[in-house]
Amino acid sequence: QLQVVESGGGSVQPGGSLTLSCTASGFTLDRVAIGWFRQAPGQEREGVSCIARGGTAFSYVDSVKGRFIISRDVAKNTVYLRMDNLRPEDTGLYYCAGRLTHCSPLTENFHSWGQGTQVSVSS
Repeated sequence: QLQVVESGGGSVQPGGSLTLSCTASGFTLDRVAIGWFRQAPGQEREGVSCIARGGTAFSYVDSVKGRFIISRDVAKNTVYLRMDNLRPEDTGLYYCAGRLTHCSPLTENFHSWGQGTQVSVSS
C-alpha cells in the first residue's frame, strides 16, 4: 500500500522560503507520481505541482511558476517542494499525494494522501 507523509511547513514573511518534504512508502518513486496540493480556508483544493514517476516530467500551476521547484531523491523515496519568494496567497494547508500512474491536476485522481502541513505567509 502506498503511503505518503509530508513535513516542512511553517510561518514565513513575504519573500521568504520553505522546503516541503514528502516521503513515500510501499512503492519506489519510480512507480508513482507525486503531486503537491494546497487548500486555503473556504477555498477549493488546487494542484500546485507534480513530478511524474519517471522523474523527468514536471508540472506547476501558473501562480507558482518560477518560484517553486519540485525534485526528488529516489534513494530516500522523498519528493521535495522548494518554495521561494513566498506570497501571502501561498498560505494554506499543503498536501502531497500519490497515484500509481501519471500526474494529474485533479485531487480525485490521487488515492494516497498525507495529513497536510501548514504554510503561512504574512508580515
